[in-house]
Amino acid sequence: MASVARRLGVAPSTLRTWDRRYGLGPSRHTDGRHRRYGSSDIGRLELMQRALLRGASTAEAARYALEQMPRVEAVPVPPEPATVATPSPAPDDGEVPSRLARRLSTAALAMDVGAVQRMLADAIDELGVLPAWSGVVDPVLMALGARWRGVHAGAEVEYMLAECVYAALVRATPVLDQPRNQRPVLLACVPEERDTMPLYALSASLAGRRVGAQLFGTPLPPEVLAVTVRRSAPAAVVLWARRRAAADPRVFARISRGRQRSRLFACGPGWDPVSLPVKVELLPDLSIAADRVEHVLVGGPR
Repeated sequence: MASVARRLGVAPSTLRTWDRRYGLGPSRHTDGRHRRYGSSDIGRLELMQRALLRGASTAEAARYALEQMPRVEAVPVPPEPATVATPSPAPDDGEVPSRLARRLSTAALAMDVGAVQRMLADAIDELGVLPAWSGVVDPVLMALGARWRGVHAGAEVEYMLAECVYAALVRATPVLDQPRNQRPVLLACVPEERDTMPLYALSASLAGRRVGAQLFGTPLPPEVLAVTVRRSAPAAVVLWARRRAAADPRVFARISRGRQRSRLFACGPGWDPVSLPVKVELLPDLSIAADRVEHVLVGGPR
């Protein structure tokens, strides 16, 4: 059971609960008293994870898995002879993020904080900060947010996951003694944007490239943002907006008054490129943002 739990990214107690409540346990027996998960058992659990990620309740996901792969009566099986292991084929590019996303979603829905923390650390270690964000973390956050938005029951899952993600991204951000850029890049949301988490991923990615950033995780009022830019004199300013309604291009006029000579970037899907001032460069996603900011500030990777 422990190895199956690690593979799926859940606690063994979660597997026992699913077995007891929904009949999604091991169906094979060895010649002793132990039960063993077979490939079909694991397949049902993976189907259940996919249904959970799409927003099904635990009971609905279990019913879906059993409908797709009905159980057969358990039969005793003899011990398997030792075989020589053969290497598995390399996974497709999208297979690893999808697997990690399913495991993260399952652990979050089970409110298994320890498993969530391990899943996040594994995803960042295995994929890197920005691929882990775009391929694993953000899709799960969006799925859970869409499921629970406006519903009181279950919102604790989204809040718990968000706290774990913040902590994981902060841990993935090295403290730079000697950044490659003399003046920092200022990272902030537009005043009406509440989705600040992508900036933590961008800050972690830039720090990994030894590019120093000054991150404001709390949205600043326009006048405070303007004063902040003036006093910190950053080499570049990146303003994030996910929602079109929050992305007001007039904020750039406020922060670029006087002798300010910072490069200005609008980052995120909320910006309308047609409405941006000529001197503002659009960065449509975090990966492009990290590459472009590094190039502008320090001339490329080193």
